[in-house]
Amino acid sequence: MNLIDYGRIVLRRGWIVVLVAIIGAGSAFFLSKQMTPEYRASQVMLIQPSRNDFGLAQATTQLIEPLRAYLNSTLRAQEVIDNLQLDMLAGDLLGKVDIATDRNSLTVQIDVEMEDCAIATRIAEEWGNLLIQYRNQQNQTARQEDRVSAARQDNARCPTATTPNVLVNTAAGGLFGGILGFVIVFVLEYLESSIVRRREDVERSVELPVLASIPQSE
Repeated sequence: MNLIDYGRIVLRRGWIVVLVAIIGAGSAFFLSKQMTPEYRASQVMLIQPSRNDFGLAQATTQLIEPLRAYLNSTLRAQEVIDNLQLDMLAGDLLGKVDIATDRNSLTVQIDVEMEDCAIATRIAEEWGNLLIQYRNQQNQTARQEDRVSAARQDNARCPTATTPNVLVNTAAGGLFGGILGFVIVFVLEYLESSIVRRREDVERSVELPVLASIPQSE
């Protein structure tokens, strides 16, 4: 088959592709609207050395990952649950929390995904409080010039729902539907490939040119 044949197929059965694409996009849109939205609250914590000294700055950089390990624990999750009086298990809460670090900016970011934006914000803030308390305890045994403290960069924020992304899901559903529509079209064309409709079908079947044809009688 050449490009002309493919174009003819698309023109003849293109409505199938469009219909399946619309069905796919509509289904994805409907399912996305039925999903319960989840919100992400983010709390960024600054890790601050007491002086601008290269040695202390390097030590603070090495301290970032241990701080993440300290926070990423069911023990910390249980402390948050107890402090906020949440009706959750520590393991379940920890599964909704993501803790990331940045050595260049000396920050620890605490992200909490929940169905309730207000609760997610409170949890992120309380997790930040645990970091502040931990560093304060560690600083009690350190000299003033060697202390490393933790502080909030800003208040925890919970801007918009992270899931579901209705626009992306609808576009993906339409794209998948379009691909499925093309598959259906060419499967139908393959199943009907033995049916002769045009002189080109005869020539392709017998591999000989058609010299003449009898016109349809009125």
